[in-house]
Amino acid sequence: MADDGREHVVHGFAPVWDENARVLVLGTLPSVKSREQNFYYGHPRNRFWRVLARLYGRAVPESVGEKTALLLENRVALWDVVHACDIRRSADSSIRNVEPNDLRPLLAGAQIRAVCTNGSTAHALYRKHLLPLTGIEDLPLPSTSPANAACSLDELVERWAILKEITG
Repeated sequence: MADDGREHVVHGFAPVWDENARVLVLGTLPSVKSREQNFYYGHPRNRFWRVLARLYGRAVPESVGEKTALLLENRVALWDVVHACDIRRSADSSIRNVEPNDLRPLLAGAQIRAVCTNGSTAHALYRKHLLPLTGIEDLPLPSTSPANAACSLDELVERWAILKEITG
């Protein structure tokens, strides 16, 4: 661990996608809780799975299998901008020394119509590290993190409804 409390973290799990995916949702890097669970949006207060469940009229998924099915059945691919970086716990604001994920195989293998970023840090990191490689402008969406207390669940669902339009 560095003197400033940052540790070097490498993204430990694969993206979720198949050839039918129409939209790619990118976060920054899995949180400590997500890394412990070895899957995306594992913190119980993160609203990502509740937002998707409401959008697609499903029960909130609990298991990795249910979460994966919700994504794939609705043509949503899920990954993160960052492959590795130095970070303090789960604080996106502390991210330094970014090594981005290589999105090109996913983009070549799926039918992605849009890239959406989950929160302002994912958006900024995508624009800096990946936009030059992909040439695809992202659609920034409000963060589903519990740190984004300014957005209610209803507001998030309303703003994230663009996913349904894209995957329609």
